[in-house]
Amino acid sequence: MPELPEVETMCRGIRSIIGCRFESVNELPCRLRPILIQPSLTAIASQLVGTRVDSVSRLGKRVLIRSDNSIYIVIEPRMTGLVLLKDPPNQTHLRLEFCLSRDPDVAGGQPDHMRLLFWDRRGLGTVRCMTSEELDQRVCHRLGPDALAMDDLVYRQRLGKSTRAIKVALMDQAAVAGIGNLYASEILFLAGIDPRTRCHRLSRDQWSRIHQAARRVLLDAIEYEGSTLSDGTYRNAINGEGGYQHFHRVYDREDEPCGRCRQGRIRRTVQAQRSTFFCPACQLRRGRHSSWVED
Repeated sequence: MPELPEVETMCRGIRSIIGCRFESVNELPCRLRPILIQPSLTAIASQLVGTRVDSVSRLGKRVLIRSDNSIYIVIEPRMTGLVLLKDPPNQTHLRLEFCLSRDPDVAGGQPDHMRLLFWDRRGLGTVRCMTSEELDQRVCHRLGPDALAMDDLVYRQRLGKSTRAIKVALMDQAAVAGIGNLYASEILFLAGIDPRTRCHRLSRDQWSRIHQAARRVLLDAIEYEGSTLSDGTYRNAINGEGGYQHFHRVYDREDEPCGRCRQGRIRRTVQAQRSTFFCPACQLRRGRHSSWVED
């Protein structure tokens, strides 16, 4: 589930490790489906141990941890992965541990020793160690621009000629990096556009709405540290819940009255094997709703 807001929250939550030195990398005992770790743990440790964390950043839905020898740890949480500094939801699904230390003279009151944990309930996440060249070749060139870096012109250029439904297109990471199923539904509701509308049928005004709605939804979700859904899986770096789920307008609200038009009820349909939620009154077929206003 983690999408751009959740992964951005993870990155912000673990930035206290910047300046810390890698002491060890350990795969933790887990009887469940193993996560993908590349290359071997021994090879990862040989590249990292003794180096310092230089930066923590986000690339689409991935956490990037860069060491001072230009080696990247690339963590892709996928459906249920979490990057934590302490207090995992349980010990059963802990997968990987990075032990770090901070020089006492620069600790500034922070702990001298820290643990960075990767926890994954379903075992679909991945942890890879890459050089900057490998990152460019294997990850960066496969991703579209970040959703927060795009404007309406870039949306039109990348998606405007597609015959796919706009909801499906927004989830294509090669076109737009960071938006997934949950936030695509929320963005299109706020923009007043039917999620089944074909991209090539959208007007310039509608692409502008999508751009505005995407920025608003994603930035608001980041402010509230992401969305923790009913399964409780997503947590921030210190095992706290996100808060944006309390502000969802349509996601997982099937049959509830629309909070904007008060006429329609939220419907659920399936697109690309994922649930889509929308209001059939606010988000008219073909996306031609002319009375759109921000709520």
